[in-house]
Amino acid sequence: MTALSQPFNEMQLEIIKLFARKMSDEDMIAIKQLIVRYFAQKAIESADRVWDENGWTADDEARLLSIHERTPYNPK
Repeated sequence: MTALSQPFNEMQLEIIKLFARKMSDEDMIAIKQLIVRYFAQKAIESADRVWDENGWTADDEARLLSIHERTPYNPK
């Protein structure tokens, strides 16, 4: 027999269980904010790691902020 595929991973199941219980709107907002802060912090740490791995400096930051490498718009 083949095993049935579970549509959710362990973390998703835990979150479903958490939100299945009765809670106030304030609690739900607070939990959502915690999750957003967690992933924002992970993104910051990842960006910092890339920054450090490349040995970029404040001068590089200023250069990156001032360059414009967009392809010019050509309506033809």
